[in-house]
Amino acid sequence: MAKEVKSMTIQEQVDQILQKATEKGVSSNFFFVTTFKRYQVQMHILTELEKEIKASGATVTKEYVKGRQNIYTNPAIGEYNKTATAANGTVSTLISIVERLGHEGDDYDGGFDCD
Repeated sequence: MAKEVKSMTIQEQVDQILQKATEKGVSSNFFFVTTFKRYQVQMHILTELEKEIKASGATVTKEYVKGRQNIYTNPAIGEYNKTATAANGTVSTLISIVERLGHEGDDYDGGFDCD
């Protein structure tokens, strides 16, 4: 029998990621904070695009001069796919930051001399 997996809300996922980042000591690291914020924006965009796709469907009609209509793939689908790909890359970056910088602690500056 397959084990039922509980779906987590986005906020529950955010809380879980922040908890793990805190445990690793990177929750206030500049690279983690900015990348995590970017990921949250991407997730919001994906949610809005998904709503639009559900509301409009997979195809849309575009009307030209003289009332001629053509059917096209909903452009929100392409944007959704691009944003999903970008979000996947951002997640990879977040994982890398937590894994690589987690051992250095919050004071790690990424090797850049800010003076």
